[in-house]
Amino acid sequence: MSHDPLGTLAPMSSEQQTKIQKPSVGFLGVGNMGEPMALNVLRSRRASAVQVYSRSPQRLERVIAAGAISCPTPRHAAEASDVIFSLLPDLPDLRSLLPGEQGILAGIRSPTLLVISSTSSPAGVRELTAQLSVETQGLLRVIDAPVSGGPEGAASATLSIMVGGAVADFESVQPILSAMGNAVLLGPLGSGQVAKACNQLIVASTMLALAEASVIAERSGLDLAQLLPVLQGGYAGGRMLDTRAQRLIEKDYSVLGAAKLLLKDLGFAQAEADATRTTAPQLAVARDVYADLVEHGFGEQDMAVTQAYISSL
Repeated sequence: MSHDPLGTLAPMSSEQQTKIQKPSVGFLGVGNMGEPMALNVLRSRRASAVQVYSRSPQRLERVIAAGAISCPTPRHAAEASDVIFSLLPDLPDLRSLLPGEQGILAGIRSPTLLVISSTSSPAGVRELTAQLSVETQGLLRVIDAPVSGGPEGAASATLSIMVGGAVADFESVQPILSAMGNAVLLGPLGSGQVAKACNQLIVASTMLALAEASVIAERSGLDLAQLLPVLQGGYAGGRMLDTRAQRLIEKDYSVLGAAKLLLKDLGFAQAEADATRTTAPQLAVARDVYADLVEHGFGEQDMAVTQAYISSL
């Protein structure tokens, strides 16, 4: 703040207030999802600075060119950030960056919010949060905010962001989240992960149905290039068909969302079904199918590879 001639504090200008209110934001994991999300935060100008860390520095070229600051270690990213987004695959990946002289915890010097945007176990998120609260004496707070919409949704800033955590924490980061998509607070910590598990059950089951239908249709002599656009206009239409129709037509399984990740996510859904004493027959079938798919070597490819898996049976 500036001072007036009498030595009393002069009021801040609106420009000064805006600058102070903008958080410094860090991203851990800048891949297919993290890169476009970080780019959208940069474009929004809602962060005073954007820091990025990746174990593969070559993946940072686009975000650095757009104005992000490359951090050599997780510690550097944590020291410079008021809000840290983890776009790492799962909690074990995040845990691996926490300890040590160059780890995240060594960089926590002031109140910081960690936003876990990976698809993870709700119970695991709660357990990790309790641990971090103790180890940082409450300086590091956590919300879970997994996202859905794929790389195309990340690029267009139209992600569905499912949030669990305290109201105050959500409100403090909501302007940043809104630069990436539509964020909704669904309940206490872990609620976002429960929502994402439900989302992934629907995604996995829909992808499997699309794969089976495409194989049946082709073996019956139908042309998928004609059939799938017709299906898109009916009740079978939806985001999954919109994003995977051309891939099914061309047999393009280059990875956007790896099939093996659906198996991991279905495990979280099963844990919630068990915890809530819910009988979920569709979930059981999907888990068995994706487990077999991964076992037979299809897991590293895009989820559209369920088509090739069905054809192989």
